[in-house]
Amino acid sequence: MKTKNITQIIIDAIQDKKGTKICNINLSKIPTAPAFDFVICQGKTPAQTTAIADNVIEQVRIKADRKPDTVNGIRNGQWIIVDYGDVMVHVFTPDFREFYNLEDLWIDGEITNIPDLD
Repeated sequence: MKTKNITQIIIDAIQDKKGTKICNINLSKIPTAPAFDFVICQGKTPAQTTAIADNVIEQVRIKADRKPDTVNGIRNGQWIIVDYGDVMVHVFTPDFREFYNLEDLWIDGEITNIPDLD
């Protein structure tokens, strides 16, 4: 399945669990980038970020028959990374997202902000 399709499944799964401030950073034109796409979002609490990450993992498994290469941060829930190789998902609590500010770190990528559903 193409990266674009996986990315859309991920965005839909985040929205299913009321994740907010979703952005997709296309890094495909940056040779040193660790993935083609970064999908970044936030939940209000560690419990919500964990629910978002769990739903991403489940929906990508069901709809694209893929399991993540690695998952990190589930235990504390403040910054969870779900790595599919070509797509990396970053689920933050608001304070951790502001602190790490990945959007500025990867400013050379093409950033697409996804409107919140609410």
